[in-house]
Amino acid sequence: MPALVELGHDVKAMTRRPEAYDGPGEPVFGDVADAGSLADPRDGVDVAVYLVHALDDDDFERKDAEAARTFGLAAAASGVRQIVYLGGLGKDSTELSPHLRSRREVESLLGESQVPVTVLRAAIVVGAGGISWEMTRKLVKNLPAMVVPKWAATLTQPIALEDVVRYLAGVVGNDAAFGRVLEVGGADQLTYIGMLQQAAEQMHGRTIPILKVPVGTPLLSSWWIRLVTGVDTTTAGNLIESMGTEVVQTEHAIRDLVPGEPLTYAEAVRLALEESDA
Repeated sequence: MPALVELGHDVKAMTRRPEAYDGPGEPVFGDVADAGSLADPRDGVDVAVYLVHALDDDDFERKDAEAARTFGLAAAASGVRQIVYLGGLGKDSTELSPHLRSRREVESLLGESQVPVTVLRAAIVVGAGGISWEMTRKLVKNLPAMVVPKWAATLTQPIALEDVVRYLAGVVGNDAAFGRVLEVGGADQLTYIGMLQQAAEQMHGRTIPILKVPVGTPLLSSWWIRLVTGVDTTTAGNLIESMGTEVVQTEHAIRDLVPGEPLTYAEAVRLALEESDA
């Protein structure tokens, strides 16, 4: 949001609790589950950035689909020229988890009303307050050693929040990005174990013992994460199911539209820790 304001855009922040919003831009009430509430927030808007998900709900696939369809219709009715959506990486040829499958469905549903959609597909976003990063940070903070299931050896490509914001701001209103699916990622591809170890090095000045075992269901892992990090079991379980799928960039067209090199994972961790301590 600050990045868009700095670029000179007039920004509305749609939220169900505008009275509690203290960020940049104009807070306006809107609920993607209520079509009647979306007329005023969309009034006069050229570009809508859609960052909605319901991972904390057992029925998130249905709710996310309904919300995307409702939002797309409202955007079309209000004359919105572009919708920008942050989706998830993962090859379409692989068997996607319910979480990633839902992200793909949302991409499609947002565009059903013929508003051009720009999709940025990302893996884990590393930034203070983000669920995936907070899970990582609290695991490393609270555990002197770990036993992790086999999904922890899956390859991923985390991206700094700063880079996500830079890419989002770079495609907003950019005609060359209309109707395109673009993959974004940080400078490093590494396993979840590698992510934990690099975070430990920055937080503790050393790596920690991590033992990988060939067992561990998403349900069991979600309860373990709930105990250690405080992240609710539904959200944790939905995320963990996706961690068995390799999520890395397979193309880099985004760099032609938004020049600049992405941060390394170590740099992203440092910035996230600084923000958490601020």
